[in-house]
Amino acid sequence: MYDKVVICGVETSGLPKLSNKEQEELMLRIKAGDNEAREQFIVGNMRLVLSLVKRFWSKKANADDVFQVGCVGLIKAIDNFDISVGVRFSTYAVPMILGEIKRYLRDANSLRVSRSIRDTAYKVLKVREKLEEECDDVTYDRIAKEMNVAVSEVAYALDAISDPVSLYDPVYNKQGDTLLLMDQIFDVKNNDEVWTEKAALYEAITRLGERERSILFLRYFEGKTQTEISSEVGISQAQVSRLEKSALKRIKADIC
Repeated sequence: MYDKVVICGVETSGLPKLSNKEQEELMLRIKAGDNEAREQFIVGNMRLVLSLVKRFWSKKANADDVFQVGCVGLIKAIDNFDISVGVRFSTYAVPMILGEIKRYLRDANSLRVSRSIRDTAYKVLKVREKLEEECDDVTYDRIAKEMNVAVSEVAYALDAISDPVSLYDPVYNKQGDTLLLMDQIFDVKNNDEVWTEKAALYEAITRLGERERSILFLRYFEGKTQTEISSEVGISQAQVSRLEKSALKRIKADIC
């Protein structure tokens, strides 16, 4: 699995693997301020980061960079993990690591405008400049008519060369009250109702037994098959199937 993989100068086949008990003991020491335990915990969870990074190798991103970003997510997860919640660290860490990686890939993927569109935009700007010498109010319709092209082509070309707007740009700022662009956007995936459902789902998962949580994590976070899970957990595929179905049924009952 990790043989012959070298990333950021680290030979991953030599990375240590911590047992659940070792992780729990180290986490207690970390929360008590033990920096040595923190370093040991970070190294001991680099395999988890690597397993997530491998999902993004097809994105043509630099593997070393993505791995480092994943480690940043790991460290954030360690610093923010609440041991009183009663869930395994990996269950909490995986979404944070994935979020950090996806955010990096999204930010690093700058918008690319084709040469033909840039050429069209340049012509539009020249025509607009010429028309503005004759009239202050120059519309897309007039530019399109002058260029003998569709209005949509003019609009698209100008939009393509416009600077992206940040969701954190203020649209209102008066007497200390700042309103950001993101505050004016409705997100169907992150509204109050969805957050409530996520909280209920998280609460339902914490009520499961450790083995059931582990199976769901391997199945739905790491994307492993029931056969792969049975080999890793040490039970039959049929048992994995029964436990998975039972866990999902209990979660559905708790949420509904």
